[in-house]
Amino acid sequence: MSNSIISVEHVYKAVSDSTGTLEILRDIDFALKAKETAAIVGASGSGKSTLLSIIAGLDTPTRGTVRIDGQDLFAIDEDARAALRARKVGFVFQSFQLLGNLTALENVMLPLELDGRKDARKAAGDMLARVGLAQRLNAYPRVLSGGEQQRVALARAFVVHPAVLLADEPTGSLDFATGEKIMELMFDLNREQGTTLVLVTHDRSIAARCDRRITIEAGRVASEVQ
Repeated sequence: MSNSIISVEHVYKAVSDSTGTLEILRDIDFALKAKETAAIVGASGSGKSTLLSIIAGLDTPTRGTVRIDGQDLFAIDEDARAALRARKVGFVFQSFQLLGNLTALENVMLPLELDGRKDARKAAGDMLARVGLAQRLNAYPRVLSGGEQQRVALARAFVVHPAVLLADEPTGSLDFATGEKIMELMFDLNREQGTTLVLVTHDRSIAARCDRRITIEAGRVASEVQ
């Protein structure tokens, strides 16, 4: 797995309370090379979103290892994980996760400014133009449609040219036609930048467009199709 950009090694996740222990993920093991696209599919409650959070280093496994570009996420502290995410990982969520008090331009500028980029305004404007929002730079999220908000989220994710993009049901809150356009844009940007994409989805037609489909059932990898 040394040439993998993402390596998930025997990841197990369980939570315990007064009623007992719930196993969420059980011995998840796979690797992805640079520029690969992978869909994680499965029924609700199968552990897909938990797995994505662990790959991002936002959640911790009970045991097991996750490496991003060779770095063991859980051998470093949270500050170091956050720094690695800022350099290498982009996110797209079902709920957009835009900051309501910032304009579209300011939302996309934010990760660049946090990285100290002096060209943040120009780079953010160029990326918003790339996703078709050149005329909406100064609009706040509350006046943007769902599709427009997701385009802003895509621009924010891709503006840093991440090595890895993690997307959790990115079309889940959009109508079918808008969702199709968003996915087309996401795959176009992914090809242009050579990003490794990991996508959680219930939509089998979206999953079929990926290089690999990893099916999770009851916390285990039930099948992996390339």
